[in-house]
Amino acid sequence: MKKTINKIRLLKPTNSGSRGASFVIRKELAKEKPVRSLTVKNSRSLGRDDLGHISVRHKGGGHQRKLRVVTTLDKHTQGDFEVIRVEYDPNRSAYIALIKDMSESLHYVLAPKGVKTGDVLSSRDKADISDGNRIKIGDIPTGINIHAIEITPVSRAKMVRAAGTKATVMAHEGDYTLVKLPSGEIRKFHNNCLASIGTLSNEMNNMVKFGKAGRKRHMGIRPTVRGKAMNPNSHPHGGGEGNNPIGLKHPKTPWGKPAMGYKTNKKPNQFIVKRRPKRRNK
Repeated sequence: MKKTINKIRLLKPTNSGSRGASFVIRKELAKEKPVRSLTVKNSRSLGRDDLGHISVRHKGGGHQRKLRVVTTLDKHTQGDFEVIRVEYDPNRSAYIALIKDMSESLHYVLAPKGVKTGDVLSSRDKADISDGNRIKIGDIPTGINIHAIEITPVSRAKMVRAAGTKATVMAHEGDYTLVKLPSGEIRKFHNNCLASIGTLSNEMNNMVKFGKAGRKRHMGIRPTVRGKAMNPNSHPHGGGEGNNPIGLKHPKTPWGKPAMGYKTNKKPNQFIVKRRPKRRNK
């Protein structure tokens, strides 16, 4: 028996693996296979460097999958595009939309919330302010939600690309526009930077509960072990008898660097107006 709440499907707890597990209902997504010409082989390093040593921890395994070539409608691909279908992409949290232009060329783009088959997306100057259209930030009114933002003009979309995320246009000041990002940071973007209107799809993604470790292993995520549970030669927090404190003034990484509250980007950024608020550890 399955119970549905909004767009989340809860499994009946018939065993320990299904107890608490949930899935996102994807009835609106297409069942067809991805377009072959828009897929490439996914060569994964699994967290290893060229010598075979682990350079990024907690990576490995995972289900075999192909990369979808997702494009961003920039100045080289302007015009009107018809949405053929909305698909699931195993390489990202948001959905992707298959679109075609007037010359019948196919493209994959990030699907905004509410997009469906038959809709028309526009990428041009002075396009309408409707979900999915891609225009310059300087032409977007204040208070409008946007996603897939270029950091610099003609740099492709690099910010606000996760499922259900959105940024908000706050104000226009000269050649720059103030945008509030999902993290709470307020940042300047040049008016010529492109952005897409609306919120990204799959907004219920953060409500999913995996229920068992095997679902994370299918995603290519290996187990994470506490430093206190390790040996002294494996982690600065390791060693000791029984349940004991870490014995240090501040928590550290396995390489001895500060683990909490340590700024990794110490260079001043002239485009950051207000930094994101600090996260409180529970």
